[in-house]
Amino acid sequence: MPQASPIGLFDSGVGGLSVAREIVRQLPAHPLIYLADQAHAPYGQRSLAQIQGFAEGITRFLLAEGARVIVIACNTASAAALHWLRREFPTVPFIGMEPAIKPAAERTRSGHVGVIATAATFQGELFASLLDRFANGVIVHTQVCPELVPLVEAGELDSAATTAALDSYLAPLLAVGIDQLVLGCTHYPFLRPLIELITGPAVEIIDPAAAVARQTGRVLAQRGWLATPGSKTADAAARDAGPISREQAASQSDGAARLPSLDDRSRFFTTGDPLRFQSMLRSLLGLDAPVKVAAWQELTGLRSLTAPR
Repeated sequence: MPQASPIGLFDSGVGGLSVAREIVRQLPAHPLIYLADQAHAPYGQRSLAQIQGFAEGITRFLLAEGARVIVIACNTASAAALHWLRREFPTVPFIGMEPAIKPAAERTRSGHVGVIATAATFQGELFASLLDRFANGVIVHTQVCPELVPLVEAGELDSAATTAALDSYLAPLLAVGIDQLVLGCTHYPFLRPLIELITGPAVEIIDPAAAVARQTGRVLAQRGWLATPGSKTADAAARDAGPISREQAASQSDGAARLPSLDDRSRFFTTGDPLRFQSMLRSLLGLDAPVKVAAWQELTGLRSLTAPR
């Protein structure tokens, strides 16, 4: 039987932990290798070339750490670098994030869909392609939310500043009658309880993390890398892990409930402050885990260092 292959994930910060949470939910026997490039956050303000350079260095680092599959757990990095990485590393399976335009377009009753994301996500070819393929017959309203990523990185999930920012971003979308709201950044699921308070029950929130986890399971199965017995198969995971309901999202507000299990071979790295990242792991996932520093070298990528205790 195949051994559980490590899954590499990266993001500019803690946002990708929302994807990691869903991967653990569906594929609990697979260890995670997570890199938060907090030294360069937020990616939404970076150029295409910069993000591609970061993504290349991080990919080399994750492969050196033993990752077999790499999940780009960041919408901005996926928009800027997914296709480029697949060309640069043709033997490596990459799974990227994309705004869930297709399910939103299929489910809307009003014909109005809202998408919140960074400017870089909207400017990429990926988003334009999604609109061309899936938005026929519906109106997609986009909203850039530059304040949200820094607020989540600061741990302000329900502060007055976060509430005010969300109110200002969501008001124009609600005014045009959206009934579907796509979370186009992996940081935003951590704000979901607050978003739902503002939008009310008439608006369905769509988080693509579950679909990304299912695709990761399919890729592992296709390569013969799916976990040994005792874990879920890709098909079972797909049956178990549909869209997250409001009730499930509410239940994830209590630390330890957010991460039901985690392979003890999992590792976490940051290019920023490891103690701060440890604190966010506890706050967002209810997880106490060591965090190591991955320090950028001048040109060649990353090296792993031990985080201070």
